[in-house]
Amino acid sequence: MIAAPARATRAARPVVAFFDVDETVISEKSMIAFWRHWLAMHPSADATEADALLAEAAATRDREALNRRYYRRYAGVSLTTLEAAGRLWYESYRCGSTAFVRPALDAVEQHRAAGHEVVLVSGSMRPLLAPLAEELGVSAVLCTELMTGADGVLTGEVHRPMIGGAKAEAARAVMCERGADPDDCFAYGDHESDLDLLFAVGRPVVVGDSPRLKREARRSGWPVRPALRGPLRTLST
Repeated sequence: MIAAPARATRAARPVVAFFDVDETVISEKSMIAFWRHWLAMHPSADATEADALLAEAAATRDREALNRRYYRRYAGVSLTTLEAAGRLWYESYRCGSTAFVRPALDAVEQHRAAGHEVVLVSGSMRPLLAPLAEELGVSAVLCTELMTGADGVLTGEVHRPMIGGAKAEAARAVMCERGADPDDCFAYGDHESDLDLLFAVGRPVVVGDSPRLKREARRSGWPVRPALRGPLRTLST
């Protein structure tokens, strides 16, 4: 269960719960899952590119550079086309029996029931995250924003990958705007690249089995939730 803020004098202040998305809320990497969907929609594309993308992700620790390279694949595509494809992908993905990380979805529901604001923070893109945010009743999405030309066509570049320290900076900006005390706020993450985000709040939660995050959790007394996969359940409204 979600505990109330420790100090009664701060009870009236807003509380924000930040959630990483890939392998924290959903069980897969959204960008790779969507890329498979995109390739299936374009039969002329090389189907082996999905495997190449996975190999590239496994071979580099520079997730920011990897993030930028990924989005260059969509150069020349109109943003409206990508948004439509993202919604189509999500409508299929959400029906999967193991599509979500159930403990994280339960936490989203608990935070909403407690009156906390829930915010998604992800290196993924808005065309994939917007339908998820709508489904979960999330108030804001902090993500890698795509650049377009005046004609609405993607350039292949991004404003800034929402990776590592960028997540913490964006979360701090939201807490400042809302007048929230970071000590009362929550963050959930599954990967070592989420550490900056977890350190930005007073109530971090580790999801899954990352050795580095579990070591930090033991050292700092953070709770750890298992990354148990399951289907989507209807959340409280």
